[in-house]
Amino acid sequence: MNPGGFIDLATSESVGEFTDLFATLERKSKIYQRKEDVDGAHRPEMGKFLPPMAEDRDAPRSTGRTLRESKLLLRELTERALLQQYAPAGALITERGEILYLHGRTGLYLEPAPGEAGMNILKMAREGLRRDLTTALHKATVHKEPVRHPGLRVKTNGGFTTINLTVRQVTAGRDAAAEPTLFLAIFQEAPPADQERPEAAADSVEGVGESASDVDARITALKQELRVKEEYLQTTNEELETSNEELKSSNEEMQSVNEELQSTNEELETSREELQSVNEELATVNAELQLKVTDLSRANNDMNNLLAGTGIGTIFVDHQLRILRFTPAVTHVINLILTDVGRPVSHIVSNLVGYDRLVDDVQAVLESLAPKEVEVLTQAGAWYSLRIRPYRTLENVIEGAVISFVDITEVKRARETQLKSEVLSRLAVVTRDAYDAITVQDREGRILAWNPSAERMYGWSEAEALAMNIRDLTPEELRQEALDTVRRLGRSEVLKPYSTQRLAKGGGVVGIWLTATALVNEVSEVYAIATTERLMAAHNQAEGSVATGNETRHE
Repeated sequence: MNPGGFIDLATSESVGEFTDLFATLERKSKIYQRKEDVDGAHRPEMGKFLPPMAEDRDAPRSTGRTLRESKLLLRELTERALLQQYAPAGALITERGEILYLHGRTGLYLEPAPGEAGMNILKMAREGLRRDLTTALHKATVHKEPVRHPGLRVKTNGGFTTINLTVRQVTAGRDAAAEPTLFLAIFQEAPPADQERPEAAADSVEGVGESASDVDARITALKQELRVKEEYLQTTNEELETSNEELKSSNEEMQSVNEELQSTNEELETSREELQSVNEELATVNAELQLKVTDLSRANNDMNNLLAGTGIGTIFVDHQLRILRFTPAVTHVINLILTDVGRPVSHIVSNLVGYDRLVDDVQAVLESLAPKEVEVLTQAGAWYSLRIRPYRTLENVIEGAVISFVDITEVKRARETQLKSEVLSRLAVVTRDAYDAITVQDREGRILAWNPSAERMYGWSEAEALAMNIRDLTPEELRQEALDTVRRLGRSEVLKPYSTQRLAKGGGVVGIWLTATALVNEVSEVYAIATTERLMAAHNQAEGSVATGNETRHE
């Protein structure tokens, strides 16, 4: 709060023991005002009520004092001297009796109280002064008016001293409410009672008159004492009521605090039960998640082992054709490493021969959702079945494509072997009934086929010929020529028929007219050579018949 700020509390609230922080404006309405300071709020204010102290004699004096400053110093000295000489003794105190400043000789009225050292005027007041001082301070605090108690008999060291007590509120400044409430207790010695009596009393009649005056004085004193005690009792009752109100407020405040603490305790208990319930639920969920993690890990291991065991190379891509995952087997077809995950397929170099439509085919499958399959060949000569299918989730959502490579090299070779066997079978049927000798040999010269005409022409049976090489049927001087012919046919060159010689079984030499043809596979590779061999005499006879026919036709 700002200094001088107001605070309005509820009926069950109070400032408690912090009366040094707040000034009470309306006790029943619980209206308080913040004081300017906490610890030193009173002592700085003393300068507003008391004359300034004399300057230190050792302090250096200014050489530039004006005449006005000199007059002010003289006035302060004069006022201080008059106060010390004629002003009565007094004390500047708070509403709780704390002494802030003492003026004059107060030893006749105040003395240190036994116990802990303190500066409370109510505890330090001598006998005969404490009760009236307490009553006067309470009245001055409540009514904000000066309170006087004349003729108080205060017990001193040598007897009793009669004084007049005055307690009045002291304010300074324009905004007195914002400053601490201070009071000035003035102790003024009263003249002796004998001097106050009229001189006519000395001429009064002795005897019964004097006795009546003593009785009246005694009655008057008793009445005065009774009135003082009644006032003290009333003051005590008011303080007791105030204390009761404060205790009631404190009790209500404690009850409110107790209810709040009880409510807080119930809320904490409820929160603890909720947290315990949540903890149990979390433990259950954690156990379920642990089981799911275990199942997922097992399924992932099973899938990895399945993919690795099948040897099928697989690539998973998203809609942007970025690689999400791949199996180790696919590295034999496409050059992939672990850091390629997240890169587009188009950035990866493949080992495929004659196939560059992978990106277009994957995009077409994502657009049409129709699977596609094609056979591709790698640079190492291995054949793969390339299959492209959409990647579907359990919710039947398309999230990309799956590219798989199945090794079909053995199937391809078996298919080619079967095709070759079928060709050779058909060729054997054709060549069996042919008049000319027909043979088939591989690129190394091993004889693969031998028809019956070849058996009649050379004398070697089919079983004997299949175990021989064509070099065994070629004379020594013609073997280099036969080797060059095979090389030229291996380069897929077309050769014209030519005449050559073969060795028969008995060692004789047979002149033949030879026609050689290269046999190629689907990739235009020469895998065998077929020859048609005719005896030179038959060839010449056939040529002569053709020439005679031509001459007859010309005629």
